[in-house]
Amino acid sequence: MIGSAVKTLAARFDPAVSDPPLEARIRLVAGEEAHDAVVGAFGARIVESNGAKPDAVISGTPEAWRRAAQSPDGAVAALRRGGLRMRQNLHVAVGFLAGTAGEGLRLRTFETSAGEISAAEAGSGPVVLAIHGLGGSKASFLPTIGALADAYRVIAIDLPGFGDSAKPVRAAYDAPYFAGVMSEVLDAAGADSAYVVGNSMGGRIGIEMALTMSARVDRLVLLAPAMAWLRSRRWAPVVRLLRPELSLLPMPVEPVVRRMFPANGWAAAGMDEFLRAYKTPRGRQAFNACARNIYLDEPHGDEGMWSRLTGLQHESLFVWGRKDTLVPIAFMKHVERTLPAARHLELDCGHVPQVERPRETHAAIREFLSA
Repeated sequence: MIGSAVKTLAARFDPAVSDPPLEARIRLVAGEEAHDAVVGAFGARIVESNGAKPDAVISGTPEAWRRAAQSPDGAVAALRRGGLRMRQNLHVAVGFLAGTAGEGLRLRTFETSAGEISAAEAGSGPVVLAIHGLGGSKASFLPTIGALADAYRVIAIDLPGFGDSAKPVRAAYDAPYFAGVMSEVLDAAGADSAYVVGNSMGGRIGIEMALTMSARVDRLVLLAPAMAWLRSRRWAPVVRLLRPELSLLPMPVEPVVRRMFPANGWAAAGMDEFLRAYKTPRGRQAFNACARNIYLDEPHGDEGMWSRLTGLQHESLFVWGRKDTLVPIAFMKHVERTLPAARHLELDCGHVPQVERPRETHAAIREFLSA
C-alpha cells in the first residue's frame, strides 16, 4: 500500500518551489494501486484515481514510494536512482517531486528577449549551465543536477522552442541565436560566467558561446556535440529552399516516432517530452528550423564551424558514445587534429551520455571541472 507514503509527500509539497506554481494532476502508481495528486498554488491533495486524465505519471514499487516519503530529499533521490519513473509531462512530474524536497530541486523561469525560459535548478556555488540537444528538454539533465548539485549551482534550461520555454515563430533558431539567449539567461540568473555543459545541439551552442562571448564561459563539457558535417551535403540546395514555417500545419508524427523509437525508462520519458513539444505548431516549427540549421552549418571558410574552432581557447572535455549514430565517434579524430589540447572520453553508449552512462559521465565532468 502506498497511500500513506503519497499522503506524506503531498503534505510536504511546497508550491513555491515552482515559479510559476504548478496546476496539474499527477498519477502516482505502484503496481495496480494508483492515487492522484492534484497540485496548485494551495499545495497538494491526494484524491481518487477515478479515470480523470493525468498530466503526468510517476510510477515505482511500494518500497520506492516508502523510501521517497522517508526524508525531504527522498523522492528526488528515488528518481535519480531509478526507483521512480516519470512519463508524459516531465515538467509537471519533476515539479511535484521538487515540491516535496525542501531546499533541493526547484523550477523557475528566466525573462529574456526570446520570452520566458524554463529551467530546473539545484545547488549553490559555481554555475553549471546545462543545455539540451535537438528535441530534448531540461529533463535530460536531471541526472546531472542530481550528480553535481552538492558542489555547483546547476541550471538546466529548456531552449527557446522546446520544453516549457517560449516558442517564438520568427526566431533564427541557430547557434548564434541560442548563444545570445543563453547569455541573457546568465544575466537573469545573476551569473557573470558558467561552466557550460551541452549535449548534441547544446554542445554546438556551447562552442558558439565560447567563440563569441569568451568571458561568459569558464570551461566546456561537450557531450556528443553536434558538429558541422564534413562530407558533402547533397541535399543542401533543397533544404535551403524548405521553409520551417510550413511545420505550423498539422502533422501526424506520433505513430511514426513511436515506431522508430521503441524506448523505455529515461528514453521513453524523453520521447514523451519530444512529442509534447513537437505536436504543437510552434514546437514543430522550432524543431524543424533547428534541424535545418544543423544540416546547413558550414564546415569551412571564414565563417565555417571547423575553421572557427581552431580559435577555441577554453579548456574542453569531449564525451563520445561508441554507439552514437547521430554524431559518430569518428568526429573525435577531427577534433583531436583541430584542438590538440582538448580532453576526450569514449563511452559505451549512444547519443545522450549523461542519461545512458551517468556514473562515468558525471565522474569525468566532476574531475574535469575541479582540476
